[in-house]
Amino acid sequence: MTAPFQRRLALLVSVAGAVIVALDGTILLVAQPSLQRDLGASMARIQWTSTGYLVAVAALLVIAGRLGDRYGHPRLLFVGVLGFGAASAGIALAPSVGWVVVLRVVQGGFGALLQPATLALLRLTYPSERLGTAIAVRTSAIAVAAGSGPLLGGVLVALWGWRAVFWVNVPVACVIAALVLAVRTPPLERADSSRLNLPGAGLLAIALAVLVHALAGVPARGWTAATTLLELLAVAGGVALLVRHERRATHPIVPPAVAWSVPVTASMAILLVTSAGLFGTLFRATFHLQDALGLDPLTCGLRVLPLTVFMVLGSPVADVALRRYGARRTAIAGTGLVVAGIAGLSRLDATGPWMVMGAAFAVIGAGFATVMVTATGTVVGDAPPGYAGVVGGLKQTAMNIGPTLGIAVAAGATGSAVSTMSSALPALAALTALGLLPAWRLPRHDLTSKSVLTG
Repeated sequence: MTAPFQRRLALLVSVAGAVIVALDGTILLVAQPSLQRDLGASMARIQWTSTGYLVAVAALLVIAGRLGDRYGHPRLLFVGVLGFGAASAGIALAPSVGWVVVLRVVQGGFGALLQPATLALLRLTYPSERLGTAIAVRTSAIAVAAGSGPLLGGVLVALWGWRAVFWVNVPVACVIAALVLAVRTPPLERADSSRLNLPGAGLLAIALAVLVHALAGVPARGWTAATTLLELLAVAGGVALLVRHERRATHPIVPPAVAWSVPVTASMAILLVTSAGLFGTLFRATFHLQDALGLDPLTCGLRVLPLTVFMVLGSPVADVALRRYGARRTAIAGTGLVVAGIAGLSRLDATGPWMVMGAAFAVIGAGFATVMVTATGTVVGDAPPGYAGVVGGLKQTAMNIGPTLGIAVAAGATGSAVSTMSSALPALAALTALGLLPAWRLPRHDLTSKSVLTG
């Protein structure tokens, strides 16, 4: 098969792998009420169907990327997507909510295996001058999946019940796995052929798992609850132990070439705070639209639709801007748009015109697409040879922790029962504005067009 065909096939697999994960998260939100009624579960157990998955994904993403760098990303993607589909089938057959929670954790583990590999495939198969376009296509597809998830989930639940949202993953996973077998990637230089640093991997997994669990509990417990403070203290202690271990380790879990890369670390920080701002804003906006304005879920989704539309439209524009103006200016512009959109929403009340709200969501969507394309392109383009997987894992970790942090800020600022957006959005705008600092550390040029990619 020709190189252009292999590139298109790799892009298809990368997009499909990212989309199945994005769809799964948003579809589940619609299915949870039906799942609760059918299995007679408490709200706390239902929450764990999401929290357990997030904890598993966040804990294992970087480790999964490291394994991909060692054993091959197509292999990890193949195992991950098949395991994801098998866990979905198990959830669809689950007789109790306890089984659902356990299998959601398993599903999260397999999801962690496949996510870094979807980015690494693009890193391995696309030449530098075309990498940005592939990333823009992937970003647009994720936006479409996330935006259409609630609608698709509503249709599936209405027709066949909550189990259908998990059955739908099974044939899709099988198709993706078959496509992975046809992908041929050039041999990747292994910067480090040593065995996995198990103590470092364990410390990292524990720290990330406890962090996500602490943040996920903030909406119910608050920031000042003893449990929250103890968990955050445990995270700080775990990070201190991890840093000490990594400095002494011969082969650290996060290689120095990655840990000391300014473009990579800056991109991680930008993705963390902007995704926190976006998802925290969506969390607060949902309460405002349904509680203050009395809108039904479908109408609420339509009000937010400009965000998805402009994420899709903004991705290719961001690719052009990245190549023309460089990573620094493009990231600053994108972050500024997200901040401006959140600040604009914070000034609206129950009598605010819907067109103004739609415009604010459009600005947020365009800005977030710009940040995603720029930061992802910078991360992938600056990945040292042999470390595409661990860099992809770090990127996905930021994208998983960020939304949890944003919802914690949005709910913890005033309590989730408050339906006004002005109560929490200024804090989210300020949090997002912190992304301007690392954006300024990005290079002026576009790394995706300057760096030399292996293969």
